[in-house]
Amino acid sequence: MKWAEVSVATSHEATELVAGIFQDLGAAGVVIEDPALLNDYIRSGLWDYTDLKEAEETEVVTVKAYLPLDAGLEGKLASLAVRMEDLARRCTDAGPGEISWLEVQDEDWSETWKEFFHTEKVGAYTVIKPTWETYEAKPGEIVVELDPGAAFGTGQHATTALCIRELERLVKPGMTVFDVGTGSGVLSIVAAKLGAGRVCAVDFDPVAVRVAGENVRQNGAETVVTTRQSDLLQNVEGKADLLIANIIADIIVRLFSEVEEHLEPGAKMLLSGIIEDRVDDVVEAACAHGFCIEKIEREKDWAAIVVRRGDAQ
Repeated sequence: MKWAEVSVATSHEATELVAGIFQDLGAAGVVIEDPALLNDYIRSGLWDYTDLKEAEETEVVTVKAYLPLDAGLEGKLASLAVRMEDLARRCTDAGPGEISWLEVQDEDWSETWKEFFHTEKVGAYTVIKPTWETYEAKPGEIVVELDPGAAFGTGQHATTALCIRELERLVKPGMTVFDVGTGSGVLSIVAAKLGAGRVCAVDFDPVAVRVAGENVRQNGAETVVTTRQSDLLQNVEGKADLLIANIIADIIVRLFSEVEEHLEPGAKMLLSGIIEDRVDDVVEAACAHGFCIEKIEREKDWAAIVVRRGDAQ
């Protein structure tokens, strides 16, 4: 079978959203070519030898997916173009948005990407393990078995890692947690394993909801975590002690207008997926809605922000 390798040139901030569009079109996974990340590896000294040169232009990220080269490809490409135009209107920086594709030979793309996802200890005691690998947990560790499938979120990306480390500090036994934009469900599962009493995981993308549900069941967390489709908090009931939103800055800013009736007094929000140059925008929105900035953590070009309702005792 022949495949079309479809590429979209975008920004760091919009990478996850473009990946989500591809997954809606039926791609089993995506390849993200990030020149900034490549430069980090080159400078790390982890390679004994490489003839790769550092990229001078690091602002443009290329997201690739492999779609069947069949009669349905033309329609998918047209849909991709429409979705990218919509993204450019909704996202402050969606990058160039250029779409290109080329024909490639048969390969099991749904399995090839697994070569790059391995067991990793992300926080002080949180281990993310692919379902196809084995791992013997050490005393005190919690292990999350994950098959991200067609959803974003493995724990390897800086935004997810930042959240996991903060969850280890923030989650208290029995608390209620809302996970907005859950993706693979990894953060909801971590919260459950850390002792949360109730977790509501929501995503606008029905594919992400399905994958998250499968991962929740794989980890035996279905008595704590419920998954459902929702545009932000529109389909969420009750109030949370902690709200997680690992999305992008533009969506987080919009989220602030919906959270008032969904947070307990003194509740906190863990916000991530924020590119460095959008931190001030999120901080400004938080303060405008009466939140106090508790903490800002940074990794590479990304940030996670913990905010607290101003009515805490």
